[in-house]
Formats: sequence, C-alpha cells, structure tokens
Amino acid sequence: MPAGAPRIFVSHLSGVAVFDPAGDQVGRVRDLVVMLRMGQRPPRLLGLVVELATRRRIFLPMTRVTAIQSGQVITTGVLNVRRFEQRPTERLVFGELLDRRVTLTETGEEVTVLDLSVHQLPARREWEIDRVFVRKGRKGSAFRRAKGEALTVEWTAVTGFSLEEQGQGAENLLATFEQLRPADLANVLHHLSPKRRAEVAAALDDDRLADVLEELPEDDQIEILGKLKEERAADVLEAMDPDDAADLLGELPTDEQERLLSLMQPGDAADMRRLMSYEDRTAGGLMTTEPIVLRPDATVADALARVRNPDLSPALAAQVYVCRPPDETPTGKYLGTVHFQRLLREPPPSLVSSILDNDLQPLDPDADLPAIAGFFATYDMVAAPVVDEAGSLLGAVTVDDVLDHMLPEDWRETEFHLAEEEVASDGS
Repeated sequence: MPAGAPRIFVSHLSGVAVFDPAGDQVGRVRDLVVMLRMGQRPPRLLGLVVELATRRRIFLPMTRVTAIQSGQVITTGVLNVRRFEQRPTERLVFGELLDRRVTLTETGEEVTVLDLSVHQLPARREWEIDRVFVRKGRKGSAFRRAKGEALTVEWTAVTGFSLEEQGQGAENLLATFEQLRPADLANVLHHLSPKRRAEVAAALDDDRLADVLEELPEDDQIEILGKLKEERAADVLEAMDPDDAADLLGELPTDEQERLLSLMQPGDAADMRRLMSYEDRTAGGLMTTEPIVLRPDATVADALARVRNPDLSPALAAQVYVCRPPDETPTGKYLGTVHFQRLLREPPPSLVSSILDNDLQPLDPDADLPAIAGFFATYDMVAAPVVDEAGSLLGAVTVDDVLDHMLPEDWRETEFHLAEEEVASDGS
C-alpha cells in the first residue's frame, strides 16, 4: 500500500484472498501477526497468517506483500510453505487482541475492542496498528449483544495492550533494543549469557535474526544456529545473504550441512552448494548469487525500480548487470554493467543495453583476495561482477565482503570489546 493510502481495518482482511503476481490465488488471510512494544508505541505488523488450499497455515511477512487493495492481498510470489508457529514475542490480532477489554486512558472506563486499523509508514516498509475501534459498556455474550457508544481512538488513548515494563522475558529485551541496527544488536547478543542469547534469538523473526547473525563472530553464529530447530535454522539461512550463509554452513559438520540443505528451498540450496564449491577467499567464495540482473531490452526505468528495493545493500544497489536470459545466476552471456549514477543521467525509456560499461574485465571466480582488493582500489568500485570462462555471470563481490576477509579474523570480537569499553568509560 503506497504512502498516504487510507488505513485498513483488520476485520476487512479476514478471509481475504491472497494472490501471487501472476494472479493465481495462493490462499486466504486467517490472522495478522503483530509485535507489541513498550509504553504507548503502536505495535508493528509483522505479517499475515495465510491458509493455503491444503489447509496448512503459513506465515507471510509484510515485506513480501506488495499491495492490499480491492479486497485482495498481492504478494511478491515468494512463499515459505512451512507451517506457521507463533513465537513468544508475537500476538495474533484476531485470536488475542480483538474482543479484549482495555481501558480508556482519559476516563479510566473499560471498553471492548471491536476492530483495529493498520497503515504503512511513509517511505518505509513497516506497518503499524494506529487506531482502535471500541465499544463502551459491559462486554456482550453469545446470547446478549452489548450496547453502548462505539468510537475510534488512537492507540495511545487506551491501555491494556502494551508490554509491562517489569519482567525478564525475551520480548521485553527485544522491545528495548528494537530500533538498534543489526550490528548493534549483535553486540548486545554477544555479551549476553548463552541461555539468554538463545532465548532472544528464538524470539527474533527470521529476517531480523538473519541480519544479526551476519554481524556476529563465527562462534556465536554456530552456537545460535545449533540451538534452533533444524527447520527454523534452514529458514534463517535462507534469509541470510547467500555468501554469509554459505560461510556459516561451511563451518558445520558435513552431515549437519546436508540436513540443513535438504530442508531449504531447492533454489537456495543450489546457490549454497555452488558457493561452497569455491575456495575460501576467492571471488567465487566471496560473491553473492543475488545481484541485480536485467535483460538487454530492459529500460532505465526498470533498472531504477530494481535499485530502489530497500532490501538491497547500498553496494549491491550501486550497479546492475546486463545479461542474456536466464535472469538469475548463473546467467546467459554477461554483456556489461550499468552504474547507478549513469542510470540517473539517462531518460527512463532508454535501454540499459545502450549505456553498458563493458571496458572493465570482470573478476574470475578463482581470483584471490589480493587481486580482488587491487581491482576495487584501482577502479574505485564498490561491487564487481564474477564471470566464468563461458561468459556467464555467477554473482557479484561487494566491498564489504572484501573488508570482512581482509580484517583480522577476530575483528568483530575486538570491535565489540572496544564498544563495551567506550560505554564503560562514558559512564564513569
């Protein structure tokens, strides 16, 4: 739903059909999943519980919802069909929040929750509950309908939903650190006890945990992954950047690798196996298999739309790679690169094939770390294509991956300890 679109009352979403981009129905909405926050902050809408034709209920993250309109939900088409399991920090809107008794802050009067409205935050991919539709008077029953004035109030105008300030549950800790960047939350996790770290990791959603794992030292990654159920561990690996997930898998025993790979989506597992086949500290071992790939007949407007994807890192969004079909790595013939700045200077209808930078030689998958670093330094690049002998694009290496492997192996632990010392000195 675009910024500025009207709010949606959740009662209107019950049973609504869910479609993929091709217009095929994949299921129906059965509930909404939210995360409550401390104080009066509105809850964040995490996703939808969707019931498939097989009666299985799955979780659809809001990041994979492209539109809610005309009584239907449109998705990106990427679905994880594993059965939905509610986590400690999650609340079901239909199952737990509606028909609940809460208190109006201004008058202290108890009211019954009839409905809630959600809206998408401007210029962000986050959704929140913002208003509550309530009825005054005593709660009704199956045999007697309650009477009383109905009104819509802001979320902050009622109490009885939000988390308690006291308590030691993982959800309170998560609510406290919700706004932290993944690297900062990783620092918090690193200094928790193993038991507490496992509790918080179990309560994080897959995408958030994946982002945090990528910022943790190897020992912490292995410890956390080992305490997750195998199906959940596979989901989290799928949510990680492919190169980071492959590095983590490579540190596990062979039998454990195979079990996790067998639980992953076939395409994701194939990418992992391909990355793990290359030597460490080579372009093939460092690359991600998910760069932006476009066909020669794509336009500048198409390229800019792909670059705007907020899930892309700045380095991956800095350029697009033009190849003959197929559009996913490994591709057909690699034709060249188009840099983001060039896209900004060209008319939107122009074809990307007309503005290619094909002067630079791409990286060979066997290129070693010094050669890769030299390439980045010489040409002031933040990402570089990796192409095999047949001319197919295999992936792209980004500057952050190069830095990760050029720094000392314990650099994350060192940074965490330095941050801790700075906090201690500031408080003294």
